[in-house]
Amino acid sequence: MLETRKQRIIAGAVAAVVVVGGVAAALVLGGDDPATVVAATTTTTTVAETTTTAPQPVAPLTGVAGSYGDRLGRPALVVKIDNGDPKARPQVGLNQADVVYEERVEGSVTRLLAIFHSSDSVPVGPVRSARTSDIAIFTPLHHPYFAWSGANPTFAGRIRAAAALDVGIDRATGEYFREPSRAAPSNLMLRSTATIATIPNEGASPPPPLFQYRAPGQSVAHLEPVAGAAVKFGSSGGAAPTEWRWNGRGWARTQKGTPHVDAAGVQVAPANVIIQFVTYAATDVSDQFGVPIPEAQLVGEGDVWVLTGGGTQPQGLVQGHWKKTSLEAVTTYTDVDGNPILLTPGRTWVVLPSAGGAARL
Repeated sequence: MLETRKQRIIAGAVAAVVVVGGVAAALVLGGDDPATVVAATTTTTTVAETTTTAPQPVAPLTGVAGSYGDRLGRPALVVKIDNGDPKARPQVGLNQADVVYEERVEGSVTRLLAIFHSSDSVPVGPVRSARTSDIAIFTPLHHPYFAWSGANPTFAGRIRAAAALDVGIDRATGEYFREPSRAAPSNLMLRSTATIATIPNEGASPPPPLFQYRAPGQSVAHLEPVAGAAVKFGSSGGAAPTEWRWNGRGWARTQKGTPHVDAAGVQVAPANVIIQFVTYAATDVSDQFGVPIPEAQLVGEGDVWVLTGGGTQPQGLVQGHWKKTSLEAVTTYTDVDGNPILLTPGRTWVVLPSAGGAARL
């Protein structure tokens, strides 16, 4: 059968796919007109990826940026630690605490209040009894955990009525053990700071910053060069005369003439030492000798020496003023111009002697 002209055109048309730069072309037949090839082109745009590194979180009690897991979301843990009895040393956990306070508890004997937040310790101790001076220290910390070995009934009632969750030996017995290599009463140990954080603490939140820190390269105003400072409690210094001397990395502590080391043999040497001169007033409770137990008057104001510096700036001492307006308020530390004293990011000890209880070295 003879083909018509239209049929011959159609039969002779070639259906093809033309690839231009990897893109297919479509063949279109239009009535009696010759085939027309329409190329479909695609434009590819390459977008350069921008990588943004999120800043590391900063621990509020040390001013140090780092990777802390979930620790910065926890409430703080405050542990009362023995210091007066030589059998209490070496302690466990002091170099893991963000902040440590040293307070006079009777005569010239001191005990320590260690605050844990950005680091954990397994175990901690030895844990000893509370004093009412502790209340003004832990109250600003947003309802922290408080670990202690007990107290006389009057002091125990005041501690339990204060703004902290009682995780002492009487309320959280399973969190403690007696270390057989140590003599009682300086052998009570808290098993772990991390497990305490699993205990529900309604209304608690992470602690606020207690100090202000200098930025990298920022200098500290009114920094006077010193080798360190000597501190004593009571008229003679008694059980706890201490010295703090710069060792190139921190303020190395000695107590009664020997290096103060922890159970791992590491000397205590924080980045900052705040020597806060306070008044001690007699409480309504007496010790075994009938002498009223003292309480540090931490709501008020007075003089302060701050040992800090190091790194890009020489170490030294800043004289200034401390002020705390209420139990809940964070203590402020200002220099002679009324500006905040800037600390070096790192761990801090706050030592609480009476007026005249420190000397420069």
